[in-house]
Amino acid sequence: MDLDPRLTALRDLGGFFVLRAAEEAGRRLPTLDQAYGPRRPDVQGAPLTDPLRDPVTDPLAVRVRRVGAALRAPEPRVAASVAHQGLAARLWSVALGCAALYGAVPDLHPAAVRWDPEGSAPDDLWLTEVRPLPGDAATLAEVVLHGHLEPLAAALRARHRLAPGLLRGNAASALAASARELGRHARPDVAFRAARLSRELLAHPLLTGSGTLTGTAFRRRSCCLYYRVPGGGVCGDCCFVRPPRSSPRARSG
Repeated sequence: MDLDPRLTALRDLGGFFVLRAAEEAGRRLPTLDQAYGPRRPDVQGAPLTDPLRDPVTDPLAVRVRRVGAALRAPEPRVAASVAHQGLAARLWSVALGCAALYGAVPDLHPAAVRWDPEGSAPDDLWLTEVRPLPGDAATLAEVVLHGHLEPLAAALRARHRLAPGLLRGNAASALAASARELGRHARPDVAFRAARLSRELLAHPLLTGSGTLTGTAFRRRSCCLYYRVPGGGVCGDCCFVRPPRSSPRARSG
């Protein structure tokens, strides 16, 4: 099945799966590669320290502040973790949804994906051109893990005290949640393909060891810090069964 130029089949799956495919409407928004920032040529995914990046207009800083204000987060790293998981969920949902529905995934190169960092959740994404790629797990890993989640994690770690295990857990949790949503709302054949792809992806070196998948239920081995949000509690796949009492030094990765 060929990719629909407007990706209309995603719309029935819910807001996390929708990808707007129109250059004109989103052309004034920053691209995701602008949000991730420059990378060191000798270390893939590692951002350069750029003293000229304005924290007022820097898209990633804007998003973290936006999330922090909405949640009344007690510190920036909590907001950064939640912002990371939200964007990871959007990227996985689009890629996994397309692969399961169409058998192909759009090229989500960060320079081709525009993003509204001041928008509400789920993150508002625009794709400037729909160019199909194979819908196999290796391509999904290249498009999402290497293309987005590695540079996003590096950019956030350069600014906030986020443990690598926490960010791996966020990425794995977002992937498993996307597959579960497809299991609930998509045709059985689509749900089956999504579950198979998610199992293959959770075995990828960048995600392996981040948690345990039992059927469609995922239990991560790290905490995203959401419990530190006022009234937040623990997530359904958290490594904790109740919020830690020693929150200032609680396990975070």
